[in-house]
Amino acid sequence: EVSAAGGAARVWCRIRIQKEKAGSQGPPRQLAGAQCKNGGHVARFNGMNIEPSHKRPADTAPQPGLQLPTDRELVMRVMPMPADSNANGDIFGGWIMAQVDLAGAVLPVRIARGRVATVAVNEFIFKQPVSIGDLLSFYAQVRRIGRTSVTVHVEVYAERDPANPHVVKVTEANLTYVAIDMQGQPRPIEKD
Repeated sequence: EVSAAGGAARVWCRIRIQKEKAGSQGPPRQLAGAQCKNGGHVARFNGMNIEPSHKRPADTAPQPGLQLPTDRELVMRVMPMPADSNANGDIFGGWIMAQVDLAGAVLPVRIARGRVATVAVNEFIFKQPVSIGDLLSFYAQVRRIGRTSVTVHVEVYAERDPANPHVVKVTEANLTYVAIDMQGQPRPIEKD
């Protein structure tokens, strides 16, 4: 889900990134689309037209008492800076996606014991906007290990307002990485 400018109102949409089936013309490619409710005007997000909802979904409301996870591995922590924000003061979704891609690769690199490449973004959900000064914690969990690939679930939490600290889940994603050799070709993952 992403917030976009809708006059003075904040709007929310769900973005799904799906893998297109390979045809005879070439390899699969990533397709992005938006699913929004209640119609309204069309907003632009990373080159996509999005019809926003002016109603914030219930699952994005602040979560009182939420703590950072202890059952997943903390793979990265970062604080977004003003250069990472848009004109509304929210952090660019593309910047968050890049950080999730970096964080998601940590466990696959360990498992593959070498180079990996992102082969698919299976799902990516923006749950709440990220602001300048939020301390973002990226937690990863391996979902599947295949012959040449590793699928990882990444959740991103923001620690906000140091004077009155609270934690909110801002993003979650499922990504698949493939182990590659020095020529960039897929290679088998050695099982222990």
